[in-house]
Amino acid sequence: MKKLILVRHGKSTWEYPVRDHDRVLLQRGIQDAHLIGEHLKELGIKPDRVWTSTAARALQTATLVTEYVDYRLESLVLKRDLYTFEEQQLLQVIRTCSDDVNTLMVFSHNHGLTELANSLGDQRFDNIPTTGVVVIEFDTESWQNISKGVNRFHLFPKELRP
Repeated sequence: MKKLILVRHGKSTWEYPVRDHDRVLLQRGIQDAHLIGEHLKELGIKPDRVWTSTAARALQTATLVTEYVDYRLESLVLKRDLYTFEEQQLLQVIRTCSDDVNTLMVFSHNHGLTELANSLGDQRFDNIPTTGVVVIEFDTESWQNISKGVNRFHLFPKELRP
């Protein structure tokens, strides 16, 4: 059994004249990352491996969320290939995961993330919002073989805010 935790980066800003790759989180993105992290902790989520896009907003989101799921920051793996907006590229990267990893958490970008969640899961989303999480389980022992899985749950910040 393999479990894939897909996380879209938090709300970021276009305020500064920087490359897209260098955009940082807004305060709301930071708050939502803490909110999602708290809920993942309550649910007992403990990823075996965490991969993130190298984009500043994805890395910031991953750093904040993993504080709550008790994942060692020095074990966080940055993958430039996750800085993509394409579903097929995301899937190719995920399929390279070692089979000794049962739960993989991936921080990446839309539209590829929503498209990937829709093609792999059994639930459809119009759009995974910023800092949104979708968890899909696959009845396989190999990441190379993941195809259609079962959505276990999703968390969207808007639904969790008081």
